[in-house]
Amino acid sequence: MVLSIVKDKFFQVANLLILIIFAFICVYPLYFVFINSLSGSNAMVRGVYFFPMEFTTDYYKQLLSMPNIPRSIFISVSRTILGTAITVTCSTFFGYMVTQRELPFRKIVYRFVIVTMYFSAGLIPWYILMLNLGLKNNFLLYILPGAMGAYFVILAKTYIESIPISVEESAKIDGAGVMVIFFRLILPMSLPIVACLAVFCSVGQWNSWTDNFYLVSDARLSTLQYLLYMNLSYETARISDVTATSDLLRDRAVSQIGLRYSLSMLTVLPILCVYPFMQRFFVKGIMLGAVKG
Repeated sequence: MVLSIVKDKFFQVANLLILIIFAFICVYPLYFVFINSLSGSNAMVRGVYFFPMEFTTDYYKQLLSMPNIPRSIFISVSRTILGTAITVTCSTFFGYMVTQRELPFRKIVYRFVIVTMYFSAGLIPWYILMLNLGLKNNFLLYILPGAMGAYFVILAKTYIESIPISVEESAKIDGAGVMVIFFRLILPMSLPIVACLAVFCSVGQWNSWTDNFYLVSDARLSTLQYLLYMNLSYETARISDVTATSDLLRDRAVSQIGLRYSLSMLTVLPILCVYPFMQRFFVKGIMLGAVKG
């Protein structure tokens, strides 16, 4: 009996240690970027691994003083908020409509939407379509093409089908139309799946940069993620190499690395701050939809 208890305790301790090590491996790269973004250039040359050294916020001040950074933050926040709101509303409404038995060819329409998850026209047809729609160097490029997603429609439809049909029937008896039923009954009752879709969509919108890369040449419409990509795409001088050069070149190279660390943190922090508050709705929405599906 005692041996069994000792084995159980040993297993729990070993399992806990393994999970802690695994969590540390997953978190450390982000933590490394964070502490280096708050460390001085001399400390970065020596190596910063666990705690900020020569604490400074100069890199963040330099970023915010650049004219394109605040504007890019505004563009990224705007596309995330507006794009998420439009995508969630359109996808949920479409998912609701394909649950209506009175809708002609609803099953065929729904299957056509599903097919888009498996087949794509490709980059060149997409580029030509965006040009023909007049979305080049247009802020609507960030919002309209993703106004509805097939995966979002599946999640919304599955969840809406779990709502008792008697709720909708009673509203129809009282004379409510489709729009009234959706916005006043279905949408409020679907908040868990709406929050789930909002998490998916907001993360996708915030992290997106390819549409900016292909179709936006106006610097005033650049997103924060595109600026990060452009900064990281240039070859970064290794700190071990610049130590042999002059102090001026070394400080300049290290300063550029520090700015890239700071810019990386600016792109990551908003999602890290929002996601924990949405996680409980996210899990609930996924589980309820999975039970029905």
